Amino acid sequence: MPIKIPVGLPAGATLEGENIFVMNEFRAEHQDIRPLKIAALNLMPTKITTETQLIRLLSNSSLQIEFTLLQTATHRSTHTSAEHMAAFYKNFDDIRSQNFDGLIITGAPVENLDFDEVNYWDELCEIMEWSRNHVFSTLHICWAAQAGLNFHYGIPKYPLRKKLFGVFEHYALLPNHPIVRGFDEYFLAPHSRHTEVRESDIAEVPELEVVAKSDLAGAYIIAARDSRMLFVTGHAEYDYDTLANEYFRDKAKGLDIDLPYNYFPGDNPSVKPPNVWRGHANLLFSNWLNYFVYQNTPYNLEELV
Repeated sequence: MPIKIPVGLPAGATLEGENIFVMNEFRAEHQDIRPLKIAALNLMPTKITTETQLIRLLSNSSLQIEFTLLQTATHRSTHTSAEHMAAFYKNFDDIRSQNFDGLIITGAPVENLDFDEVNYWDELCEIMEWSRNHVFSTLHICWAAQAGLNFHYGIPKYPLRKKLFGVFEHYALLPNHPIVRGFDEYFLAPHSRHTEVRESDIAEVPELEVVAKSDLAGAYIIAARDSRMLFVTGHAEYDYDTLANEYFRDKAKGLDIDLPYNYFPGDNPSVKPPNVWRGHANLLFSNWLNYFVYQNTPYNLEELV
């Protein structure tokens, strides 16, 4: 089944070119089924790229999805046109009275700041508090995973000696957990961050469990035992060239940046990197939609409140 997106969203043309089934909102209105209502709070500066990455992964299931893009009112994007934001994004005030089956909160390039130094932190806290009663399951990605773990459970983040940057091997600690159903015993996923959360702190919270980890990158998938919250510390949604773009951007700025770990073939940045995490990314999102959202969310979303 397709994902329902607004007419004219740039991701639509991109994904149709990949033979991914997306449906505009006019056609979807004539189907007699209740779609899953999924919202995405997009905190990434590359809005259109992130929209496309998320929609690509959400569309790879048998479920129809009604997709809503959210932005913060307290921080305006400087990398995406105001026209695009006005056409396709809503503010929190526009949807605060609504309920959603699922919410995705993306990463953001602010991890070197303390949480309360982020200029939209208060608004993000309000949204995360709202999600407790208005969203059935919330997926937090990278910095948002750290932010969510801190807000909901008081877990701190710690600065790393150097940026964790590359494609790392992971394995499941709980191989029978539904979020890792179908995963290989070892799987790859990208990371790009300056801070971390620690397993020892997570272990102190009985409501949480570390489902998968990396010996080099640390805790990767952290799940609430009631399936209402999922925290993923990496970027499974990244395209094959996202880390390359970050690397060349920072090199052009004269920043001290290492080659991404285990990424460029032969550590040669002139060689196209392969996407070796695509299968894992699709399973991660489809498992979240199926086991964390679809099979458990109430048919009548008003029952969430």
